Amino acid sequence: MTERPKFFDDLAGVAGGAMSALAGLREEVASMVRARVDEAVRRLDLIKREEFEAMAEVARRARAQSEALELRVAALEAKAPATAAPVAGAAEAAGAAPVPAALAELEDPPSAPDLAPEAEI
Repeated sequence: MTERPKFFDDLAGVAGGAMSALAGLREEVASMVRARVDEAVRRLDLIKREEFEAMAEVARRARAQSEALELRVAALEAKAPATAAPVAGAAEAAGAAPVPAALAELEDPPSAPDLAPEAEI
């Protein structure tokens, strides 16, 4: 009868050692997975959410400023006499850089593609 409790004590010790080894193995696997995910994120050149939101805010401000400037230019063009033709050489005489002939012939300059606002995530 004295051997039976010792057997159970040894079995409990072995089971406890196996459990601690498994816990260590779990931690090792978790750290390896974390390292692989971090490596994949760096390789994909992903950014953090805070950086994305900051850049989205910069883009929103730039878009608002662009729209305000478009309205200002439209108002200034409306104030200018519509029938007055630009005088050839007037820009050069005023000290401005000459306009290339290809651009001077354009009635409507090409515009940037319309960017739809980003959906909130």
